[in-house]
Amino acid sequence: MMTPSPTPSLTDTVQVGRGATVTRLGLGASVQGGLFQPVSEEDARAVFQAAWDAGIRFYDTAPWYGYGESEFRLGDFLQQKSGFTVSSKVGRLLREGIPPHPTQLDSDGNRAFKTDLPLNVIYDYSYDGVMRSFEETLQRMKLDHLDMVFIHDPDSVGVTAQELMQGAYQALVELREQGLVKGIGAGMNQWEMPHELLQAGDFDVFLLAGRYTLLEQHSMPFLQTCIEKGAKIIVGGVFNSGLLANPKPDAKYNYSQAPELMLQRALAIREVCELHGISIRAAAMQFPLAHPAVASVLLGVRTLKQLQSNLQDYQTPISADFWKELQHRGLIAEDFPFLPV
Repeated sequence: MMTPSPTPSLTDTVQVGRGATVTRLGLGASVQGGLFQPVSEEDARAVFQAAWDAGIRFYDTAPWYGYGESEFRLGDFLQQKSGFTVSSKVGRLLREGIPPHPTQLDSDGNRAFKTDLPLNVIYDYSYDGVMRSFEETLQRMKLDHLDMVFIHDPDSVGVTAQELMQGAYQALVELREQGLVKGIGAGMNQWEMPHELLQAGDFDVFLLAGRYTLLEQHSMPFLQTCIEKGAKIIVGGVFNSGLLANPKPDAKYNYSQAPELMLQRALAIREVCELHGISIRAAAMQFPLAHPAVASVLLGVRTLKQLQSNLQDYQTPISADFWKELQHRGLIAEDFPFLPV
């Protein structure tokens, strides 16, 4: 039996882009914008503070999260701090007096983010739209720069990579040249378009949600190209919308009911976890960080209890024997690099 291997300290940092650094664990602030249910100002700040106290210094937000609520709240929290790294996103402008875009609505026809802010979304990935989005984020967050900026989910409204290169990309390059941004990239729930963008332009970092996880590794070609071009990956959605946190028949995958094939794969992974005496959540959190292209894993938590549980899982030692058994059963890629690299 091989001895357990420690994961990187959550306070270890990796450089991204032109001087930004991220802790190995970051906090994604979509929940603090009221995702699916309201979150009070006090509860949001308590999670931010607990993450800070644990040593997390990388925070990610977006105009989309709570229609500005997340940016307002995170910006207020960071006013009293220094030595942090913050990322936000472009492509959605917030405006009053317009109806909700269909992508804003949940399965019941209600806005996905539960907030009282009277704003709705206009998609705009043009040069001018990205510049306005960036400026408005700085105003909401009361900052004079952002460390990283991601083009946010352009595929959700059918915008192509070629269109992005002619519009959004040009704006981000200019912002980087002006020193207002240290790292530029895109954030999506797919890897194919980011791969296309990386081959077409000079990108620093990508936020890859749900596509490089313990459950699926089809994005390996993209990660390899990132290594070759010196780009980094921020991994979000390590639990694949909950399926890897607690595999069960009604679990979610990609925000919808988990397909039977994915459920059975997650159950098989959990079986190996149980044989080795570790939680599937610990394995899911630690898995992406072994890849040399991955700089950080983003956590999305609603409560202090969830944060504390995740931090404990992150620090659980996992032996190389565990990863080897997953490989033997065909549950992870054969060339997975064990921790520590």
